[in-house]
Amino acid sequence: MSSSSGALSLQFHPRHASPRGHSPLLHPFFFTIRRRRPHGTRAVSRRFMLPSASFIWDAITGGSSAREASAAVRRGMLLFRQGDVGGSLAEFERAIELDPRQKSYLWQRGLSLYYLNRFEEGAEQFRIDVAANPNDTEESIWCFLCEAQLFGVEEARRRFLQVGRDPRPFMREAYNMFKDGGDPEKLVSMFLHGQENELFYASLYAGLYYESQGDADSSKLHIVAACKSPYGVSSGDYMASLAQVHCLCRNWMPTQ
Repeated sequence: MSSSSGALSLQFHPRHASPRGHSPLLHPFFFTIRRRRPHGTRAVSRRFMLPSASFIWDAITGGSSAREASAAVRRGMLLFRQGDVGGSLAEFERAIELDPRQKSYLWQRGLSLYYLNRFEEGAEQFRIDVAANPNDTEESIWCFLCEAQLFGVEEARRRFLQVGRDPRPFMREAYNMFKDGGDPEKLVSMFLHGQENELFYASLYAGLYYESQGDADSSKLHIVAACKSPYGVSSGDYMASLAQVHCLCRNWMPTQ
């Protein structure tokens, strides 16, 4: 999905809203997330925002179920940021119960399922999401990550979801690496001197690629680096929180 700003449109299934206040994560390693103004003009992940399809439904219907579903998604996202992955999933499930239309857009649920090792359900969520938005690069990658755990890398690559061209160069490179195979070190080196978000995402997806290959040491090196990067510390991006949650779930600590 494109992350450019503008009016909400059902055609493109936007899931953006202004960032909310953040709370410190509940682990000694976790950094307090603060808002800051991005430096320069750059493509911004939709996860930097507070994405939820229920904002759209709320505007259309004004119904109490849609409002309650929206609140459940926000609670789930906050719980995930705080490291309560199980609690976050419970809220996302409640959102779907309140408004079943949520499920086609609830990529946050897929991320929680991944970290609960519920890979089959996670893959299903990401496939549903890509069916609703066929330009969703990151959902395609996360589906691969789930299916690599289920079927192995080669079969996951055979089942890889083809999506449209991502406007972010670092995500295009990451997408091609997962789809065709590649060198995560090359991905990181390409953006080593780029903008803060570019290096963060390159490091995060390099680490996730290594995890899919079963290389825990290399995965840890890159995901901890993503957490400790300036963007990982202070951007407020949901994926910065995800990198920290990843470390919590793997019992990783940064080198002091």
